[in-house]
Amino acid sequence: MELFLFWLVFGIGLFIQAIYLLFIFSRLAFFKKKSESKSSSQNTEGVTVTIAAHNEAQRLEKLIPILFEQDYENFEVLIIDDRSTDGTHELLQELMVIYPKLRTVTVAYTPNHVTAKKYALTLGIKVTRNDIILLTDADCVPESKNWIKLMTAPLREKKKTFAIGYSGYEQKPGFLNSWIQFETLLTAYFYLSFGLWRAPFMGIGRNLCYRRSFFIEVKAFKGLWHIEGGDDDLFVNQYATGKNSALVIDPEANMISEPKTDRKSYLTQKKRHLHAGKYYRAEDKQKIGFYAFSHALFWIGGIGLLIYSGLMQNWEQFFVVFGIILSRTLLLTFMFHIGGKKIQGFSPTKMTWLHDFLYLGYFWVLGSVSHQAKTIKWK
Repeated sequence: MELFLFWLVFGIGLFIQAIYLLFIFSRLAFFKKKSESKSSSQNTEGVTVTIAAHNEAQRLEKLIPILFEQDYENFEVLIIDDRSTDGTHELLQELMVIYPKLRTVTVAYTPNHVTAKKYALTLGIKVTRNDIILLTDADCVPESKNWIKLMTAPLREKKKTFAIGYSGYEQKPGFLNSWIQFETLLTAYFYLSFGLWRAPFMGIGRNLCYRRSFFIEVKAFKGLWHIEGGDDDLFVNQYATGKNSALVIDPEANMISEPKTDRKSYLTQKKRHLHAGKYYRAEDKQKIGFYAFSHALFWIGGIGLLIYSGLMQNWEQFFVVFGIILSRTLLLTFMFHIGGKKIQGFSPTKMTWLHDFLYLGYFWVLGSVSHQAKTIKWK
């Protein structure tokens, strides 16, 4: 009876995992860019690069000159100074003299009934001069001078409302960074793969584009004000569809962000991200949930069979199960290799197999803690 249950659990997990790897994730892994993705269209509609920043003076001093090197004619940069006390205001005043297309909005306080970043973004977006809003964060840097051109092309040329991009993290030595690279790429596989199936369900605020007119039309973050975080993924989850959205999959259109360098700050960040996930639509939670559930079944059933076969000295069964686990691991590693190059221009760490196993604990433990959390803060 125990043997049957182990095989049942293992088989169900393997079946669902195969669907994800071979039919869903493969959509992204084997994605081919269309030639017009770098179109030199004459449509240079105005764009406002919008950044909400709280005590980010050092990063803004580095980022703002880089943004004004973008190869796009018609854009402005709007920095929303959210209650900063580190000299951000003085820095922006100095930089506005150098860069005439740099503007700033100062947020002096946040009302009690709303969350800080959403309030700051709302105040800033309402006063932008352009209808195309391109969002990023102060700790990000564009991967190329074509970032604005590529990220806004779906809105300018295809009349889309949303353009969903990718934002990775700077590569650094150490196990934590290796894990961050893995988890970021796996998350991208979820939202980009389903986006390619015309079923978008989230976006990343470090690289997200949408129209100001739509933002105003739907009354900004109506229904989301009480949730810390979610100014990106929940807004996309609520309003993006297969018809009004487009994905921008091109290493030159990416933003690269500073990764966390200690476990405490990383876990705090991920706790905020995972907490927002509980507010996704039911069908969208299932897209991640089925993968995580089948992933758990696969490893629990597989390890159980290996232990059982070893104890019973059934080595033929042992090597069959081990071969299945190895085959699935090699397939996943292959998908990450080609997908990583396609999305971010380089392959991820060689420890994919280890991170995949550790994801079992990460998702269920941290996900459960985040789901129950009541004290989540932006900054």
